[in-house]
Amino acid sequence: MQIEAPEYLSTYIRHYIFLENAGDEYRNLRLFTDGSTGLILSGSQNLYSDTIHIPSSFFYGQPAGYKDFTARGPFSMIAVVFQPYFFNILLKISAKEAKNRIISAEDVLKNELLPFQESLMEGIHPKIIIHQLNLFFTRFLSGKISSDHALIKAVQELMIKNKGLVSSKDLEHFTGYSERQLERKFENYIGLSPKKYSNIIRLHHFINLIRKNPYGETIAGLSYDSGFTDQSHLIKDFKNNTGLTPTQYLKTENKLAVNFIEMQ
Repeated sequence: MQIEAPEYLSTYIRHYIFLENAGDEYRNLRLFTDGSTGLILSGSQNLYSDTIHIPSSFFYGQPAGYKDFTARGPFSMIAVVFQPYFFNILLKISAKEAKNRIISAEDVLKNELLPFQESLMEGIHPKIIIHQLNLFFTRFLSGKISSDHALIKAVQELMIKNKGLVSSKDLEHFTGYSERQLERKFENYIGLSPKKYSNIIRLHHFINLIRKNPYGETIAGLSYDSGFTDQSHLIKDFKNNTGLTPTQYLKTENKLAVNFIEMQ
């Protein structure tokens, strides 16, 4: 179940995802990059990545492509999907240093998130928990936004508006910064270069197109519409980022969010 963040928080939080499993079977989950960072809150101790046990609640930096998780037995989970720069605002950690890392919530916010874990374990309705999370993030954001964050947000909006098809010269003209200066800011606040982030936006524009037209226009046609030079380039980029071909992605039945799927 995907739940949108309220409008006043949408600048910082894209959406929430609630997932639960009442049975004893394993659930294999894949998170792949969409340019976002985030927080996973779980009421379970049975979450693994590459057979390594991971904390019940943790932040994740920019994924380098995709990351697989296995949930064993009964669990409930809320994923908070951040706008990419919110990671830096919340934790005051360079997004570049956190890239592809899992950071225990206890290590950075002590026990501040423990009440939400306990609510999940007690079976409190997820919308109630998410309402409380909204209040938590609202209190936390008071007076914490810098001019750099406002700049990165403006550049992000420009990129999304143009479906990732923005040149370095366009960005230099828009920001007044050189290509290298802007690259350093992006890597610190988002964890990616502007070029890499533009590529992810373009890839997800393609994903949105194929989700809306699963039996319509060909993949080749949609790849051109998304700014890819040819279909083979698109498929290679798609597989590097998701671990799947576009056809395999479409056939995945349980899409928890556009970049969070259950693997069979």
